[in-house]
Amino acid sequence: MQRTRWQTLVLVMLATAGAGWLLLLALENRRITPPQVPWLVMVVEIVIAGVVFAMGWAVRQFLHGKRPTLDPIRAARTAVLAKASCYTGALLTGWYLAQVLLVSGDLDVASQRGRAGAAALAALGGLVLAVVGLVVEWFCRVPPQDGEDVARRSDPSPGPAAT
Repeated sequence: MQRTRWQTLVLVMLATAGAGWLLLLALENRRITPPQVPWLVMVVEIVIAGVVFAMGWAVRQFLHGKRPTLDPIRAARTAVLAKASCYTGALLTGWYLAQVLLVSGDLDVASQRGRAGAAALAALGGLVLAVVGLVVEWFCRVPPQDGEDVARRSDPSPGPAAT
């Protein structure tokens, strides 16, 4: 499994923000207003990021020899959860930034300021989730075995199509 590139996450976030802004703008033109973002969204995102970080920390401790046992399936699931957290955080950040962009022209109205503040905090929580996912992916990286990397470089054996 390849590590997630931060540039890919920025691209996902920007694409989601743009598409979300266009969708919200089209809904606003039809006089449909999305519900306000609850303040609890950021708390939930931070709690999820904390759980992902704790699971990743256990894998990191095992790889550094500070934890005697760890189920390999749990380590693999943690790596997959980290990747999912990266993309989920990027998508949520983009979606909530789109909501901030939608109301940014009406910040002189108190209700719109509250709407923008809640969406901005939710976007910040999504960003934290994406960053924690990247960090935990790095925690789950297994170093190559002794000589494994050297053997791959020195013996470029032909593939099955060459025989």
